[in-house]
Amino acid sequence: MKYPFGYGKETIEIDLPEELVMTVMRPNETELQLTGVDEVIRSLSEPIESKPLHELVHPGEKIAIVTSDITRPLPSYKILPCVLDELSRAGIPDEDIIIVFGLGSHEGHSPERMRQLVGDAVYDRIRCIDSDVDDYVHLGTTSRGTPVDIFTPVAQADRRICLGNIEFHYFAGYSGGAKAIMPGVSTRDAIQSNHSAMVIPEAAAGRLQGNPVREDIEEAGRICGIDFIINVVLDEKKQIIKSFSGHPVHAHRAGCEFLDSFYKVCAAERADIVIVSAGGFPKDINMYQAQKALDNAKHAVRNGGIIVWLAACSEGLGESHFEDWLTGHEKSEDMIEHIRRDFVLGGHKAAAIAMVLQNARIFLVSDFDPEYVKGLFLEPYSDAQTAVDEALRIMGSRSKIILMPFGGSTLPKCSL
Repeated sequence: MKYPFGYGKETIEIDLPEELVMTVMRPNETELQLTGVDEVIRSLSEPIESKPLHELVHPGEKIAIVTSDITRPLPSYKILPCVLDELSRAGIPDEDIIIVFGLGSHEGHSPERMRQLVGDAVYDRIRCIDSDVDDYVHLGTTSRGTPVDIFTPVAQADRRICLGNIEFHYFAGYSGGAKAIMPGVSTRDAIQSNHSAMVIPEAAAGRLQGNPVREDIEEAGRICGIDFIINVVLDEKKQIIKSFSGHPVHAHRAGCEFLDSFYKVCAAERADIVIVSAGGFPKDINMYQAQKALDNAKHAVRNGGIIVWLAACSEGLGESHFEDWLTGHEKSEDMIEHIRRDFVLGGHKAAAIAMVLQNARIFLVSDFDPEYVKGLFLEPYSDAQTAVDEALRIMGSRSKIILMPFGGSTLPKCSL
């Protein structure tokens, strides 16, 4: 039987004996009503623990809307017109609104890419800018010692509106919510301080309670001040299926509960082989982003098993420190010891890959040169079918296989 997987901007098929496939981890069946823009409009009219947006803002106030960069699948171009309608209803002129792409530690956008993200009508109407880690206001420090250093136009705005999509995050628990502020429009030092808690066991995908990274993020959000969020959940086709608006924590929690019901997927046991895709572009635009899918896959593979990781990585590794760490250690396990004694943003994702390698082999199907991949402690393949056939040869023709075509979104649950 042929099984489809997203790879870059294409769909590839892998031929497998059907009897070997334990499960294909797809979202659970959930009853949906409104979707897309209609669902966003509904959520804006029914905000959670908040007044409607048009009642929160007032003429004369400067409004900063923080939205996601190109590495996230958030359809800003669908959500922003709804938000701007609310602001217009409140009497806010366009010149008092700014749209900020929260880059965190990522690369900036060209004007053409900004236009693509927000849509022609919004780009021609509202000033759009990237966040800048070197232009910030210090607003305080969290109880964990993280500096709340926020991009100046966001820090100095009278109102802050945060957009995002909610999915599992391998150490913040979930994306969305106050993550638009920390790390979205924070400095590199602030992000590094926050992310250093990733080595604590409670910093895990699908966990909020007691998660030190998430708690620090939300404390930073309270110090900065977030007036309203619009967070959406996307299906495997990157379409909006649910929207949550209102209070920066309560609306986010409601979104996380829905995500659990949709994307936490049960499997009876761990597999010999896991085939995982980040879901295609933009989630596999580089290895830095595609790593999230690999981290979810580690929960589905048995010790000594093989993960076949499909990630085109058309724009390379994606982050300079990440590259330095992957290429600058003699053995993969050296990265784990290094991150424990000296946390470095970017290096943290390299160390996370090393942690997966402690228990499983990783066959990487990508656009990289094979010799380069070997230098990253991974086993290179340019063809997915060849990689899977080799995994079956090694693990045995009766191997149990789990397929994760949406690895960045689906999280294995139960006692695997």
